[in-house]
Amino acid sequence: MYQMYSKKIRKSKLKNYIYNKLLLSSAIMIGLYSPSNIVSQPLINPKFNEINNFQYSNKSFVTKAVEKTGSSVVTIETQKYIKKRKFPRDSQIFSDPFFERFFGLDLPNENQPSIEQSQGSGFIFADGLVMTNAHVVNGSDYVIVGLTNGKKLKGKLIGQDSFTDLAVLKIEGKGPWPKAKLGDSTKIKVGDWAIAVGNPFGLENTVTLGIISNLKRNVTQLGIYDKKLELIQTDAAINPGNSGGPLLNSNGEVIGINTLIRSGPGAGLSFAIPINRAKEIAYQIINNGKVIHPMIGISLKNESNFATNKNAVIVDYVVPNSPAEKSGIMVDDIIIEVGNKDIEIASDVISQISKNGINKEINILLKRRNKFIRVNVLPTDIRNLQNK
Repeated sequence: MYQMYSKKIRKSKLKNYIYNKLLLSSAIMIGLYSPSNIVSQPLINPKFNEINNFQYSNKSFVTKAVEKTGSSVVTIETQKYIKKRKFPRDSQIFSDPFFERFFGLDLPNENQPSIEQSQGSGFIFADGLVMTNAHVVNGSDYVIVGLTNGKKLKGKLIGQDSFTDLAVLKIEGKGPWPKAKLGDSTKIKVGDWAIAVGNPFGLENTVTLGIISNLKRNVTQLGIYDKKLELIQTDAAINPGNSGGPLLNSNGEVIGINTLIRSGPGAGLSFAIPINRAKEIAYQIINNGKVIHPMIGISLKNESNFATNKNAVIVDYVVPNSPAEKSGIMVDDIIIEVGNKDIEIASDVISQISKNGINKEINILLKRRNKFIRVNVLPTDIRNLQNK
């Protein structure tokens, strides 16, 4: 009995030994065939850290755009010598509070010569040449151009065009100069990114971001009648001192020149001169010293017919003794075609006449009452109309 019982115990121990050995062998085999990183991989994945570091170090498109063009943006400081006012010190005009408010005449003791200082922005677009707004430098006696490296150099006015609010300066110094890359404003679309760069309130290289809100915005829609502009509208903030600075696309190319902000009701709207138009004006200034603006001597108005959903461009005024009057164009004529282009809005007329120039006649199709009339008109420069 004892021997039989001992044999059973030995058999049981042997079975347990074999079972445990099999379990150990299986565990070893699983370990051999399983990927080592399952058991050895740390809790924090180093690749995750690499991705995070890449994301945080990657530059935004705004940063890249500004890095391309930011060095070409300049500060323009102007000084204007204000002569002594011609009012006598005992003039009663100083004691009239209405004239004080209306003309800004504060106190008689301010009736002294002074220097008026102002500031704007601009950008270098060619060797030593700066593009900016005409209103930034208009009437200035002294111009200083400040570079992003801290240097300040004297600037010479090459020329300006008040009708398009554009001016070109020459930096009096030696280069090389950081130049902005000019884009193509005909390729921009509503909804594209818009990056405004300038020096508002003297704060250099200030950047604001927005989108293109509208294209071909006529300044007459803004109540401005002494300019000849179709502007890019953007919601990128343009503050005082930004005037003349570049409006960039997402690639850092200049697509416009910041020129106008809307204050009061509707504030928050900003406007820029399309760069294609600005280039055309700038090179006329450089090559000819002035800009030719072909005109025929009419003002226009748009009228919409809600029943037909069509727009009509109507002659609202004809300048006496102008090319338009000489050709027989009359008030209330509807303009159908100019230079074989169908007319939908007033800016189409202006565009076609500008393209035509002043050296050849342009054909215009009119509708007067129920008759269609064709006339040939020879445009003239706008200055000739002002002198009449």
